[in-house]
Amino acid sequence: MPISVEKALELIYTNVKKTSLHILPIEKCLGYVLAQNIVSSHNLPPFDNSAMDGYAVKIEDSGKSVKVESTIFAGDNFDGVLNAGYAIKIMTGAKIPLGTQCIVPIEEIQKSDDGVTLPQNLVISKHIRLAGEDIKKEMPLLHIGDTINAHQITLLASQGISHIKVHKAPRVALFASGNELKMHFEQVTSCQLYNTNTPTLLARAKELSCSVAFIGTAQDTLEDLKAHVKSALEYDLVITSGGVSVGDADFTKEAFAAFGYKILFDKIDIKPGKPTTFGKIGETLVLNLPGNPLAAALNFELFGTSIIRVLSGAKSRFTNPICAKMKNDYELKGGRRCLVPGVFDGEFFTPCEHFAPGMVSPLGFANSFIMLDEKCSFLEQNTQVKTISTKFSFTSSEYKNLISF
Repeated sequence: MPISVEKALELIYTNVKKTSLHILPIEKCLGYVLAQNIVSSHNLPPFDNSAMDGYAVKIEDSGKSVKVESTIFAGDNFDGVLNAGYAIKIMTGAKIPLGTQCIVPIEEIQKSDDGVTLPQNLVISKHIRLAGEDIKKEMPLLHIGDTINAHQITLLASQGISHIKVHKAPRVALFASGNELKMHFEQVTSCQLYNTNTPTLLARAKELSCSVAFIGTAQDTLEDLKAHVKSALEYDLVITSGGVSVGDADFTKEAFAAFGYKILFDKIDIKPGKPTTFGKIGETLVLNLPGNPLAAALNFELFGTSIIRVLSGAKSRFTNPICAKMKNDYELKGGRRCLVPGVFDGEFFTPCEHFAPGMVSPLGFANSFIMLDEKCSFLEQNTQVKTISTKFSFTSSEYKNLISF
């Protein structure tokens, strides 16, 4: 009996464990998930400094000519004091000298015979960056479960943090099955096809910051499939495509069963992708995807990405759909949850004109898809739908309903 998409996701979220931890230099942490809370160790800026190239002055000298005593560059350890009737030339980022009340940008002064003439109506603290106005000491910066991106590395570097504790990248093994399949670097005969699923899934797993290994294309024999399964069991997650339907040569489930495969679900009420199967052998997770390219790719976006996010320790593990409006009227055959690929332009969703489970061209054109309720057979133009991106990562720390109508 096929289970619902919601039940399949629930089984994933409750049966997948986070990977173990290790410590890495921040330069190598891009895409990893943080396993510790980060608190600032010092103020940023650590001292009052100039936001402009200009002159440090007193408010009482508004509109007056003042003498320029010296120049301070960023990084200088200047210990002088600014007095009335004087200005100190100062560069952006330089420490504000004692006695300074504001900074006048270079372009706002006029040079005079004995110094510079200041503008009228100077404003207290203008163009001064105060210590701690960006980050205060002991302020929470990052939290357990945050995924490290370039700008979070900025935060870490600003505090002089060189190493952090993160979850290990999920280790993913991929193999396909089918006598008719050849890799893109091999020759095909008139009765064979190029294997598009494995390169696609391998690339997506890498985009999700996994450590990925391709262990080959298995022939449609039980013996060869068992050999591929055995070589994959050292990984956190094994992903296969093909061999999970009911054909005479579909031996994938039987091959996994020989190693104690515990199936958590093996049919989903969804089109395409009904035979998608998920389970585990010991601590190794197994996701068996359909062989049809569009079906495999879309079901990976629903289920494979969820497995990987949980493995990686991400706090935002749930898919977060984006609301869009239908570009045009759309009619479909109801009766089962249906995945419809298309293009989201920031406002409207346009379904692909032609798509079927075995096609690859829709994957190149689409950047998202919608999942329609089994009762839905028609969507009117401007109807609001929930798009699920295939190009970007939109996630949430709370479960979101993904179904449109």
